[in-house]
Amino acid sequence: VQLQASGGGLVQAGDSLRLTCTGTGGTFSRYTVGWFRQAPGKAREFVASVRWNGGTIYRDDSVKGRFATSRENAKNQVYLQMNELKPEDTAVYYCALRQGTGFEYSTTGYDTWGQGTQVTVSS
Repeated sequence: VQLQASGGGLVQAGDSLRLTCTGTGGTFSRYTVGWFRQAPGKAREFVASVRWNGGTIYRDDSVKGRFATSRENAKNQVYLQMNELKPEDTAVYYCALRQGTGFEYSTTGYDTWGQGTQVTVSS
């Protein structure tokens, strides 16, 4: 399976964006898909994940309530709806596939990564 994240862009603080992660070359309906982000000069960090059954986990209160992830297995797509965006949300956003049993909050728990999509939030 190959992944591709899309939907990023330049927005103003308070705006919304919806990112899409599309899987090709196989199905990922059985696996957890995670969203990560990486700001310049910082480590890649966990944002959210959605499990095969739709169950979700979020990084912490900084995104919970503003971000929502969901999936549409029939389309091999996963979404990250981001509302009330803040300048500190600026980063490259990646989606990744967790096919094993690695730690869900860590980059090491994921096996396949897509190319990221840039999200820039201006103040």
